[in-house]
Amino acid sequence: MHVGEALNFSVQALKANKVRTFLTALGLVIGNASVILVVTISITGREYILDQIRAIGSNIIYAQYSAGSGANPTAEADYIKLGDVDAVRAELGDRIVAATGVMTDFDRMMIGGKEEDVKVIGSDDQYAAVRNLKLLAGRFMDQSDVSLRQHVAMLTEKLATRLFGSQYSAIGQNIKIHGLQFTVIGTFKERTESFGLSELASETILIPYTVIRYFVPIERIDPLYVQAKRSEDVEPLTTVVRQIIESRHRPGARYDVENLTGILAAAKKIALVLSIVLMLVSAIALIISGIGIMNIMLVTVTERTREIGLRMAVGASRREILDQFLTEAVMISVSGGCIGIIIGVAVPLSVQFFVEGVKVPVSAISVVVAFGVSAVVGIAFGLLPANRASRLNPTEALRYE
Repeated sequence: MHVGEALNFSVQALKANKVRTFLTALGLVIGNASVILVVTISITGREYILDQIRAIGSNIIYAQYSAGSGANPTAEADYIKLGDVDAVRAELGDRIVAATGVMTDFDRMMIGGKEEDVKVIGSDDQYAAVRNLKLLAGRFMDQSDVSLRQHVAMLTEKLATRLFGSQYSAIGQNIKIHGLQFTVIGTFKERTESFGLSELASETILIPYTVIRYFVPIERIDPLYVQAKRSEDVEPLTTVVRQIIESRHRPGARYDVENLTGILAAAKKIALVLSIVLMLVSAIALIISGIGIMNIMLVTVTERTREIGLRMAVGASRREILDQFLTEAVMISVSGGCIGIIIGVAVPLSVQFFVEGVKVPVSAISVVVAFGVSAVVGIAFGLLPANRASRLNPTEALRYE
């Protein structure tokens, strides 16, 4: 029997029991759709998590004073200084995008008729780029604001709203910090909320550190930020930054110099474990679908025993009988698998029509794997029923009631 004949006989047999065929294939539809959706969700979730971490600042290295040695008391000179920021810029040169520092202070302001403590931080024109801040209104500080010690300030989103009602209303307004008048030139927010774990609180004022230097009793940069040009340079530059800082301070002073590489690596591992777990769940669904195909095909062999005996009586070989029933099993699994693939691909692609600007990537590998698994399931779980059909005794099969 040729392949075409096997396919023809299989199609006729499957059409004779349409509902049974549909229900048998339904498991593969659900299984394959779930495989593609699971992979798509895991990829999308992983990229979202990684993008959120990167949004804190790309290729960031941060340094801060930790403590002095046990033999020496903490000295003011141990703190990271503005000179250390300049030294990092000078020594690393074109290997970095920027280096900046943050000085922190507090002041009291009238907000909503009540005096409250407000965080004031000082930095320079490179801070916005390193920390990946989002400008909401106005402009960021520029180099002239820093070098000329201009009395300009930027407000976080929440503080601008509380003080002046909106982001745009805040621009050009005057506020007082330590008795001096500052002009609001812009409002901003973090692209990824750090929930107060960074130097930026929800209500923070940003001014040039050349100005804040006169408000604080001790010059202390905490933290110092460095943005590497290339991601592969982050680790080696972390070591270099540590060496530069330590070389400029007394022996025994300790500094924490870290980067986001560890957090990114942990996020990737978590995403990988999640993907594996979800894939195992989908694999179980496919195995259950395969068992369903095998059970139905065993029932089919029993129901068609007389047909098998008659075909053998007119000259069909055992191999031809095996091929026919195996073809039926593969057709059920592949057809169900293809429908599942279409559904699994259609759902992510349709998201962009309902949510503007959102694109959900579909893994081509998951589509190929899903189709391959469908064929393998059909062959693996269809082999036993097909083999049983081919081994029936023709004489006994003809007498079967």
